[in-house]
Amino acid sequence: MKFYSERISPPFSPRRLIAIAVFAMCAGHALAVDPFTVKDIRVEGIQRTEAGTVFSYLPVRVGETYTDEKGAAAIKALYATGFFKDVRIEVEGDVLVVMVEERPAIASVDFSGVKEFEKDQLTKSLKDIGLGESRIFDRALVDRAEQELKRQYLSRGLYGVEVTTTVTPIERNRVAISFAVDEGEVSRIRQITFVGNKSFSDSELRGLLSLRTPGWFTWYTKADQYSKQKLTGDIEALRSYYLNRGYLEMQVESTQVSITPDKKDIYITININEGDKYTVSGVQLEGEMFGRQEELRSLVQLKPGDVYSGEKLAESIKSISERMGNFGYAFANINANPEIDREKKQVNFTVLIDPGKRVYVRRVNIGGNTRTRDEVIRREFRQFEDSWYDGQKIRLSRDRVDRLGYFTEVGIETPEVPGTTDQVDVNMTVVEKPTGNILLGAGFSSSEKLTLTGSIQQANAFGSGNTLGIDVNTSKRNRTIALSQTNPYFTDDGISRSYELFLRTTRPPEVNTGDYVIKTTGGNVKFGVPFSEVDTVFFGLGIERTEVETYTGVPGYNDSPELYKRYVTDFGNGVTATTTSFPLTAAWQRDSRDSALVPTTGRYQRVNFEVAPAGSLKYYRAVYQDQYFQPLFRNVTLALNGEIGYGRGLGDKRFPIFKNFYAGGIGSVRGYEGSSLGPRAANGDPLGGASRIVANAELQFPFPGSGNDRTLRWFTFFDAGNVFAEGDRFRTSELRYGAGIGISWVSPIGPLKLSYGQPLNAKEGDRKQTFQFQLGTGF
Repeated sequence: MKFYSERISPPFSPRRLIAIAVFAMCAGHALAVDPFTVKDIRVEGIQRTEAGTVFSYLPVRVGETYTDEKGAAAIKALYATGFFKDVRIEVEGDVLVVMVEERPAIASVDFSGVKEFEKDQLTKSLKDIGLGESRIFDRALVDRAEQELKRQYLSRGLYGVEVTTTVTPIERNRVAISFAVDEGEVSRIRQITFVGNKSFSDSELRGLLSLRTPGWFTWYTKADQYSKQKLTGDIEALRSYYLNRGYLEMQVESTQVSITPDKKDIYITININEGDKYTVSGVQLEGEMFGRQEELRSLVQLKPGDVYSGEKLAESIKSISERMGNFGYAFANINANPEIDREKKQVNFTVLIDPGKRVYVRRVNIGGNTRTRDEVIRREFRQFEDSWYDGQKIRLSRDRVDRLGYFTEVGIETPEVPGTTDQVDVNMTVVEKPTGNILLGAGFSSSEKLTLTGSIQQANAFGSGNTLGIDVNTSKRNRTIALSQTNPYFTDDGISRSYELFLRTTRPPEVNTGDYVIKTTGGNVKFGVPFSEVDTVFFGLGIERTEVETYTGVPGYNDSPELYKRYVTDFGNGVTATTTSFPLTAAWQRDSRDSALVPTTGRYQRVNFEVAPAGSLKYYRAVYQDQYFQPLFRNVTLALNGEIGYGRGLGDKRFPIFKNFYAGGIGSVRGYEGSSLGPRAANGDPLGGASRIVANAELQFPFPGSGNDRTLRWFTFFDAGNVFAEGDRFRTSELRYGAGIGISWVSPIGPLKLSYGQPLNAKEGDRKQTFQFQLGTGF
């Protein structure tokens, strides 16, 4: 039934209450108003909201006809904005009056009692759900914010947290919101129990979990604080462990997490159904293989008779998919269908290969390089535009860009071009890092007096990929000024060129008691020629002028070692010797590491041969180095390094003493004082030697709490090595050994290593040094 209203005359009301009419319509009745033409619209009650915002939601304009339906629509639309807590529409003659009451605005959001989180972190999390400064106040949103805060704390194991919210009205229709947090005590995991495990012990399974009961380092790692996300990851780790050992049908049937009434202790129970252990009866390949059946079959890691391994099956499918990608089939679909024989406890797999369409690359896009020029990155690419997609070349391109050392992150994606089925784009995204090192320092000691050091090295000067360097050192022992420049693409084919000019003055270490001075002035130019993606051969020519000064009976100086006296006698006047040499350099380098700065896999080899056939000095000097990196498990990397150096004089010339090798300290044998091993003078001073052998082994681990950050790691090490005089035979009995632990950090000023090592077979006269550090070493 419908009721129609008449005009209400004074004294009852000067206005027709349209809001009441709308309410009546919603209740099933209508207080109708005769349609009329709107002459004007007035908005009342707004303080912060612009009148234009209100007008934009009205379905009627000046000059248009107003009806009850339009009034109802206007009220509904204004309420939906969330700006107002009350909306009314009234009519005065032919004027439409919109009367609103705004919701308060949030002036501030504050926290008290917060210790576990940074306040900025909580502020951001509340903004994400709509509660923040200058936002419209909504009581329901405040309740949701309380729950969000509690959720944040529960994720950290703080189950006793209590949050009290205070809303304080202030001037200009605003409110201040304050959250008082009582964090309570951290709830810790007291026990993790497994039910149903028969093949593996509880302790073995607990070792797979990231969640732990309290231990030595859990105060830092917080692994003893329950997290649903961590438990989900741990369940997957358990499943993988079983699947890789033949338990094809293993299931984690349920998990129970209980907390004590005082909310301090958490107990976790994991129920496991292991199932049977299966072996592989066979693996068949079916589908389109383009005559490469044997090649693809060789990529299958599972063989008949093997215990089933989910990891090996996944790796096999991945290898086949990547190999198909190398032929241009970027979207090859590879599926392994199992046929389970439960009676024999065997499983047979049929691998179905659907290559799809052959794909080519439309464009190569580079992003994130705010400083480095596009051409510096593009010249490392081996996948070209408008050519067939090659997964191996794309991976190689990523590795080559990463090995530049200019970026902290290098990512690559190959999205399909919209509207096509046979084209992709290669999108590389990089994150720039500072590639320039500016090092300035000053120091004072009783031995060195005033020392000034400084260096400027820009590995990516002006984004060009060229390296410029200036080194200055004014220490008493080593005074150096050197200028260097390297252009890795001197030619478009990738031939590099480097220059170096230097002036070096060397005095004996403070631990030596004999004095001498070596001054070397010279320069060199080298070219590097790439012969493959990982092989480069270097050729160089240099000139060096060296002055050696010795002391015998000179007041204020200790007598020089006999080896240096003999040298100046052979090449000079018995006190000083000035020599000139023209060293020729030939070198080979192979680098297949995944990163030059923090490698985790791959190998690095180099051979450097230096010979001086002309000049007053004639000698040769050869060095071979081999580094090997192998990931083991859970971000643990095995790093091996070996180095052999050998030098001899040519003809009747002695090997120059200033070309000697040294050992001891970081970079050779840790636990012994730097450059202290090997032959010694009569007074015990280390002299170095014409040959050297060094071997290092490190197990590198992620630093606790750093996640997968490879730039900060700790390691254990074992070192061996020594140096030998010219003409001496290599003897294993003379090797020195050291072992210990250390930390490596790729700091903003270069790689930094700190180690604590102990000599394992020090002999009388060896100089020990347990704590050592070095800036600028990469291994």
